[in-house]
Amino acid sequence: MLHVVHHADYMAPLPERGTFQFDKYQLVMILLRESGAAITEHAPPPMPRDWLAAVHDPAYVDSVLAAAVPREKERRIGFPVTPHIAQRVQHTNGGTWRAAHLALEHGYAANSAGGSHHAQHDTGAGYCVFNDLAVAANRLTAEGTVQRILIVDCDVHQGDGTAALTAGREDIFTFSMHAEKNFPVRKALSDLDVPLPDGTGDDGYMAALSEHWPRLLDGYRPDLVLYQAGVDPHAGDRLGRLSLSNAGLARRDRYVLAEARRRAVPVASALGGGYGADQREVAGRHARSMLAMADENARFSAPAAISQK
Repeated sequence: MLHVVHHADYMAPLPERGTFQFDKYQLVMILLRESGAAITEHAPPPMPRDWLAAVHDPAYVDSVLAAAVPREKERRIGFPVTPHIAQRVQHTNGGTWRAAHLALEHGYAANSAGGSHHAQHDTGAGYCVFNDLAVAANRLTAEGTVQRILIVDCDVHQGDGTAALTAGREDIFTFSMHAEKNFPVRKALSDLDVPLPDGTGDDGYMAALSEHWPRLLDGYRPDLVLYQAGVDPHAGDRLGRLSLSNAGLARRDRYVLAEARRRAVPVASALGGGYGADQREVAGRHARSMLAMADENARFSAPAAISQK
């Protein structure tokens, strides 16, 4: 069973400026529904203003919610922040928080958006407005749902915003495995960064992941994993450079999920990056990612056996 969080606001009108395409968020759900797999859809709550302002600059949060973001910050984001976008980002952030709670109940759950790992304290960047990974992690620890969260970021781009927003925290660990020469040019410092050379294929990627992932789980012993499951390491991605195949992405996702679940650690995934002219093909990569993890999750203990610490 795939437990997936989705909201109609995830789909936004084509922006008047910028190049970001929102089509894939609707297409992902269409493909999941057409897959024939067992799926339960969950609606996310809008993330309250105070939860967002606990991580981001309150003045920036207010400017987003009022759809009054300065033009220079909109340029960093990559599209204008309209009233619809303001509603959307509250729901995508609420979606990652909701997926985390569902993962604690079922072992694995997915947010069909989110993974906005470039957003910084007082600005958005790289198609990201608020950093749902950092916001959700902060809220989950603040409310006492979990004590230790490991954020694993396998997007082709480094999770610089997530690293900066959670720097120095012992209750949140950040691990980013990304293309060394890709955006952002100036990288932040995650708790563990694994930069990879252009052209890294399936075997090289899995060798790097398997070197670090089990050791991190055993050493940090998280109560929950938040997984930025971007599909832009794919060979056909417009912005990616790591040359993974469809099979390679599936190996990555199943491995991340299995190693965590083998240790009774729940996993909540956020969609992350994926870019290309054929939005249906990009959406298909995201849908297959979630279905692969749900299938892998079915191999492990019943939800009642998962302890919420």
